[in-house]
Amino acid sequence: MTQSPSPTDTATASPVTATRSQQTLSKPVMQSGIGLHSGVEVQVHITPAPPHTGRVFRRSDLPEYPEIPARVEAVGQTLLSTELGSGAATVRTVEHLLAALVSLGVDNAYIEVTGPEMPLLDGSAQLWVAAIAAAGLQIQAAERTAIIVTEPIWVRDQDAFVVAMPAAETRLTYGIDFEVEPIGNQWHSWTPTAGTFATEIAPARTFGLAHQIEYLRSQGLIKGGSLENALVCDRDRWVNPPLRFENEPVRHKLLDLLGDLSLLGTLPQAHIMAYKASHHLHVQLAKAIATAHSI
Repeated sequence: MTQSPSPTDTATASPVTATRSQQTLSKPVMQSGIGLHSGVEVQVHITPAPPHTGRVFRRSDLPEYPEIPARVEAVGQTLLSTELGSGAATVRTVEHLLAALVSLGVDNAYIEVTGPEMPLLDGSAQLWVAAIAAAGLQIQAAERTAIIVTEPIWVRDQDAFVVAMPAAETRLTYGIDFEVEPIGNQWHSWTPTAGTFATEIAPARTFGLAHQIEYLRSQGLIKGGSLENALVCDRDRWVNPPLRFENEPVRHKLLDLLGDLSLLGTLPQAHIMAYKASHHLHVQLAKAIATAHSI
């Protein structure tokens, strides 16, 4: 007979596939920084949560601390980031933290934030990973629900697409194609059982094109972006090298996909392939998977 894990058992941060049991943090995690689009300085305090809570944001700067579940049904707009909302409360650019939480196996957590957007930090998820690893994980006496894709599910917009195909294990493959020479056509494939999120995906930073910056700022976007928290690419060179990986841009897109898929509660068992996709298409696929599996 298999003994159920004790709620007090602890473990270091590990891939989501390493255990069937739900997990939460052993200790609180704190970070602060500037939001990419809002330019607002915020503080984040992540605390343990009971089984079946899920990952829940709390706007601690608003009356009564309104809660926003990190679930696909809470998605609002997806312009250059993913925003969640509940009633009048919203929180934007949640994807980097959520990618770290789901990839390291944190099923349940309260995420208190003092503003409308998560901090960008260095543009990647590596500072979140370091903080979660330092806090450690606590195994909980509840089983993680599995999502097993048995038939292909896909969404597309012209030549951009995201598809989930039946597979023996979770795998993500991403492709991008930019006209600027330093990026060009890139692909990357990753699975939690064959590669470490902390070293292969988390360090990949957000990136932008130099000739788009003025327009985006005129639209009230990327107010908090800088050469310290984002890679910037001109038509023929990187403005602020060096890169952390030769294909850092596509690894960052895969990071974004992980964060958006986490809105299902757990990563589905499927081979998920994306090409020239966006937060909008990521979320549309997550919604299609949720509908197919009655989540």
